Amino acid sequence: MESFDMLISILGSTIRLSIPLILAALAGLYSERAGVFDIGLEGKMLAAAFAAACVAYLTGSAWLGLLSGIAVSLVFSLVHGFASITNRGNQIVSGVALNFVAAGLTVVLGQAWFGQGGRTPQVSGEGRFAPIILPGADAIREIPFIGPLYSNVISGNNIITYIAFLAVPISWWVLYRTRFGLRLRAVGENPGAVDTAGISVTFLRYRAVLVAGLLCGIAGTYLAIAQSAAFIKDMSAGKGFIALAALIFAKWKPVPVMFACLLFGFLDALANFMQGKAIPGIGEVPVQLFQALPYILTCILLAGFIGAANPPKAGGVAYTKER
Repeated sequence: MESFDMLISILGSTIRLSIPLILAALAGLYSERAGVFDIGLEGKMLAAAFAAACVAYLTGSAWLGLLSGIAVSLVFSLVHGFASITNRGNQIVSGVALNFVAAGLTVVLGQAWFGQGGRTPQVSGEGRFAPIILPGADAIREIPFIGPLYSNVISGNNIITYIAFLAVPISWWVLYRTRFGLRLRAVGENPGAVDTAGISVTFLRYRAVLVAGLLCGIAGTYLAIAQSAAFIKDMSAGKGFIALAALIFAKWKPVPVMFACLLFGFLDALANFMQGKAIPGIGEVPVQLFQALPYILTCILLAGFIGAANPPKAGGVAYTKER
């Protein structure tokens, strides 16, 4: 039973650690399916986390924090769109620039406003998204296996967690069952054909980039006032890049994206759980090895062990309308 309790604890942690990855990977999915590579996921998450923490602390409202995080992320997305879509700039350079801007600006503003080394003050009460206890969680808690799984893994998460998992089937439906999704996928493969059909390539790509900004805003808000209770310098900690790796691993498909992010979240949860613990027959393994597991897996997957992962054909290529 102790082993089962351990498994439940790791699964619960896996869910919590996977949420920002799922949201960021879905953000990259919309953007890259439209032909706009978005290396700036990390920066948008970080900027959104800072804005959400600041507004939630000042107003005491988690929902206002969420709206602020989304708004800031959308501004970053518009900057990326203006640079890479309107001005046909290099999409990789634009994304990297946004990452640097977010990393520097959040620390400078945090120090100037709060004087805590780039941190924001602790957010409490209504300023955070509280866990939601689902119906029947307490009643079936004592039932073997099913009870702990429902009560401690499925129930007891905040609303952004459920939004993230709901976003996966919604994204699948949007991409594969709507006119917008069909056009979005087409513009990432052959923007010339889309333009010939009388559909604006620029408008479609801007809409995709804005959807990415929306999802990154929710992911950043989750980091600051749902998973944590304040903004901390560089708190995104590479999650935007791991989300990109999960996106490639999943071959730009929504449901595999979720499972890839859950895998990365599981490795992260396992690393946290194994700190200071000994492995039978081996002994205590340095905690740094477990902390490196998600990044090691990223390197292995990107080295080509996932088979052919072909991005959209027009991905990363600025479109110039033929006259």
